[in-house]
Amino acid sequence: MNKNIILIGMAGCGKSTVGVLLAKTVGYEFIDTDLILQKQESKLLQDIISTNGLDYFKNAEDTALLSVDTTRSVIATGGSAVYCESGMDHLKRNGVCVWLKLPYEEIFRRISNIATRGIAIAPGKTLEDVFYEREPLYKKYADIVVNCPGDPEATVAHIVDKLHLANLIT
Repeated sequence: MNKNIILIGMAGCGKSTVGVLLAKTVGYEFIDTDLILQKQESKLLQDIISTNGLDYFKNAEDTALLSVDTTRSVIATGGSAVYCESGMDHLKRNGVCVWLKLPYEEIFRRISNIATRGIAIAPGKTLEDVFYEREPLYKKYADIVVNCPGDPEATVAHIVDKLHLANLIT
């Protein structure tokens, strides 16, 4: 299979951690679109949001997603990538989208640095608001949903099993 494996989900669900392990497991490259965005803007994610605002951030994230041109890669997206319709459509043209799903309580427990992490949260909104706002978008783009057990190795095993069952990897 030459398709990419695209990881989506909330901040804190383990996209980057699981992505590196998954890439090693299936012999793919690993790409983190948050790092592409930071390089493209020469700023940390939070600095992009603080300096330029949320709308600018989302447009810059879309540009970062559209810049990905690869095959046989595991692509960890930012949690807000699902707001970027053209970027997500671009990634899905040559990839299978895996939603790393966690309950809100676990996301909240894992994220202690909301103010500095670079999470796209509109003023006046809470992490919980964002969680429930994004859920339908994750569902829309997901080809496969993996309920994350917490252990990254177990999550990778679940993903590989589901990809094999769907004949998406050999």
